[in-house]
Amino acid sequence: MNKTIALIRGDGIGPEIVEQAQRVLNKVAELYGHRFSYTDVAMGGCAIDQYGDPLPESELKKCLASDSVLLGAVGGPKWNDVPGTMRPEKGLLRLRAGMGVYSNNRPAKIWPQLADASPLKRSIVDEGIDFIIVRELIGGIYFGEHKTETVDGKTTAIDVLTYGEHEIERIGRIGFETARKRGKRLCSVEKSNVLDSSRLWKKVMHRLAEEYPDVELSDMLVDNCAMQIVKNPSQFDVLVTENMFGDILSDEASMITGSIGMIPSSSLGSSACGLYEPIHGSAPDIAGMDLANPIGTILSAAMMLRFSFDLPREADAIEKAVAAYLDAGYRTADIMSEGMKQVGCRACGDIIIESLRKE
Repeated sequence: MNKTIALIRGDGIGPEIVEQAQRVLNKVAELYGHRFSYTDVAMGGCAIDQYGDPLPESELKKCLASDSVLLGAVGGPKWNDVPGTMRPEKGLLRLRAGMGVYSNNRPAKIWPQLADASPLKRSIVDEGIDFIIVRELIGGIYFGEHKTETVDGKTTAIDVLTYGEHEIERIGRIGFETARKRGKRLCSVEKSNVLDSSRLWKKVMHRLAEEYPDVELSDMLVDNCAMQIVKNPSQFDVLVTENMFGDILSDEASMITGSIGMIPSSSLGSSACGLYEPIHGSAPDIAGMDLANPIGTILSAAMMLRFSFDLPREADAIEKAVAAYLDAGYRTADIMSEGMKQVGCRACGDIIIESLRKE
């Protein structure tokens, strides 16, 4: 198989973690007889420095011409004072919209080797943490109108939250289909006691439920959901929610698994070309120090093989290599515990590559 992968190394630790994922992909290609070629794409702060734009049209076109996109991380304090329309994160929003990837799927699964790294009580962890958050990605308040103006002599900021019925329906179907392949339980998360957009969300989800009688649908207000994720995460199978709620809840969910550095994500739309990235930020405070955890990016590459390239054996091989790395007691600083062997970003990649076996 020949595939072209767009690499967005980005800012902070982005180049370091993408390098390790690329090395793992190259080893997979060698083992299985594939050929992966790469196109470097500038996005985020580095693109602002180079082009004066967080995602120039020419860079977006490179992504659209690829078979899939692997992203490290973007942003950092260096670009905090640039105009809002030019912030590094605007490049990411523009990329998602340009690719038409409206469904972000973020697993929250604790690796048994890291049970003690979870901040939750062991009695809660032992009940199991294994759910997926399906987040609507290109609608809602992040893509609504944003403006700051003076009203009656006072500065006023306005952010508009809008959802159309068709946007809710298409992400709702992803939620139901995902639940169908897992435990057949779907929790729709909204704020229907306050927001009109959430009342429409709830109405559409219940209409869709009639088409999926084999899936148990429940509703939960977002503030209660935030509490339940730390109180009783084992109750969840699949959560589906809007953009901002999903952004917040998925970060919370990642931390109860032990480290945000371990969590991959996929963003998919109507085509096989997806956007794959770890859910953590650019961590500029440790950039260039060989301290970053590349596993979230490596597992994102595994998701790319599984969902965009239809290579499940190769994806399984990467996940088993990560498990072997953890079984051997190796840890980067973010998940380090007593009795383990601390390694850096590069060594983590080395060990996972050495553990890769053809399935």
